[in-house]
Parts: sequence; C-alpha cells; structure tokens
Amino acid sequence: MDDLRAKYIEAIAAAGDEATIEEVRLAAVGKKGEISLKMRELGKMTPEERQVAGPALNALKDEINAALAAKKAALADAALDARLKAEWLDVTLPVRPQRQGSIHPISQVTEEVTAIFADMGFSVAEGPQIESDWYNFDALNIPGHHPARAEMDTFYTHRAEGDYRPPHVLRTHTSPVQIRHMEKHGAPCRIIAPGRVYRSDYDQTHTPMFHQIEGLAIDKDISMANLKWVLEQFAAAFFEVDEVEVRFRASHFPFTEPSAEIDFRCSWVDGQLKLGEGDDWLEAGGSGMVHPKVLENAGIDSTQWQGFAFGLGIDRLAMLKYGIPDLRAFFDADLRWLRHYGFSALDVPTLHGGLSR
Repeated sequence: MDDLRAKYIEAIAAAGDEATIEEVRLAAVGKKGEISLKMRELGKMTPEERQVAGPALNALKDEINAALAAKKAALADAALDARLKAEWLDVTLPVRPQRQGSIHPISQVTEEVTAIFADMGFSVAEGPQIESDWYNFDALNIPGHHPARAEMDTFYTHRAEGDYRPPHVLRTHTSPVQIRHMEKHGAPCRIIAPGRVYRSDYDQTHTPMFHQIEGLAIDKDISMANLKWVLEQFAAAFFEVDEVEVRFRASHFPFTEPSAEIDFRCSWVDGQLKLGEGDDWLEAGGSGMVHPKVLENAGIDSTQWQGFAFGLGIDRLAMLKYGIPDLRAFFDADLRWLRHYGFSALDVPTLHGGLSR
C-alpha cells in the first residue's frame, strides 16, 4: 500500500491537466483501478486479515480521492487565473468611442417571419410560458401515455407535498397559444404564435430552451392546399428566392389529422445549402389539418369549421439562412459572435424593403 500511495500521489502531483487527472483516477480508484482491485481481494482474506487490510485500503482510497479533488481544484484555479489575466481590462483607460448595438439573429428572424405572415393576413398571438397540463397536452389531444409527457422530455414545476392538482409545465410548444386564442376569439381566425419553448434536450442542434413559431388558420373552406400555398409563399419570401417547392410526407401528430412533415426542396453544393433547387429535401417542421377534438376542446364547432396548423423552429431557420453551425452559440452571450452574426438595429425587416440587409 505504501508503494501504491507513493505511486499515485506522485502521478497526481505531476498531472498538468484535467484529462491526465482523469486517467490517474481511473487507474487508481476506477472500477478496474489498482486500489479497487485490492479492495475486491478483501473477500478472500481471513477475518483477522480484513480487520487490518480493510481500514488501510479505505484510508488509502480516501487519501487518493482527496488528492485528486485538490489537484483538480488547483488546475481549475490556475485556468481561471490565466483567463482573468488574458481578459484583464484596465478600467483607467480612456473611454472608447460609443458603439451601436446589434440585433440577435433570433430576434431578427422572428421579425422577418412575422413580417412575411403579416403580409398574408396573420396576426401575432401570445400566451404564458408556464402552462397547465390541460393547455399544453390535454386540449391538444395528447394522451396521458404519450412520450412527450414523460419527465425526461418535459420540465414540470415543483408541487408541494399533498398538492394533488394537475401539474404545470414549461410549455413544450406554442400550441397552447392557439387553444387560448380560439377560446377567447372563436372562429374564423388566422394567427401565428412565436415564442420560447422548453424541452429536456441539449446537443449541437437541441437546447433546453429554444424558439418556435406556429401558425393556425380556421375557416369554413380551408384545406391542405391552402396550407401548402402558405408554406411555399413563406419559404420563398424568407429565403429570398423566386420559388421553393414544398413536399408533404405523411406523419402523425395527436393535434392534427391528417398530419404531414414539411420538406423544402434544396441542394448541397460544396457544403453550402441552396433552397428552391436541386434534388435534396430539407425537413422544416410539422403541419396538418386541426383535429376535430382540438377544435371542440377550444369551444369551436368542428362540424362547421376546419383549419390547418403548422410549426417551424425559429432557431433552425436562422441557422439555415445565415450559416450558423451550432445552436448552442445562440445562448453563449459572446459579444464577438454577436458582432459577427448580429444585425443593425435600424434595419427593420419588411417585404418591400428587404428582410435582411
């Protein structure tokens, strides 16, 4: 044990980064580490031998873990010191010339999308970000056993012990806004619902909080043909091309029937995406005709009225249009990134003046 202690204490002291520290930890106290293997041998010892070896091994393991934690903390402190020195600012320097701020790509794309749909007669509707189980799931015909209602996918609010009321959630889509609007204003209606939504997911193309825009049109003679025309007009205007072919793929969503995935015709040339041409298809969102149960839940007679709904991701639209590779960068608050991808605060997106300048 003295040899093991000396070996790993020396290795920990010599480690120069967190990766090396992790290697030392695995070699010493990992599942197949030397100390862990020694502890497994305790079962083969006599009771008298275990009384001596057991405490000694536990003490050795605790000492190694403490040394690992101390070294890791020291490395983190050193990294922080280096960063502070690199980012140090002399506050006694003269004031720099005033700079004009820029508009975040999410805000820019939201304004662009709103301008396009406003030109087609859609108004903007808003709703709360903390929703009841009814508005977020039940009213949208999402059954209790649906995977979207699992805690691994949805953020539920905390309930006090003994509180048996239905839970509230951070809304997983902006569809509850559609229910609230139909309840309050009835039919006919033509709205879009942009806003923040929340799902338990995090990687290069998913974040726990992101932005959606959903559309809803209710009238007496609306069909999938109207839906397709609206999407084609939107895609052509947003990507600023003459025409974008839209393809529907049969799908299933609890709140629409029939349901369809939305694809835009595109091409990839030397890693560059071009909309409206080529032989490839880009998945853009979901859509369909509003399910009769959803209309009834919102207080609208489904025998008299019908309509379509669709949903698109604002963050992904921004990534596609402006060549932003990583969704997580939207939320890093890096001023250098924002100066590169940001937009002038004075350039308000309009169809006649140009969406992006």
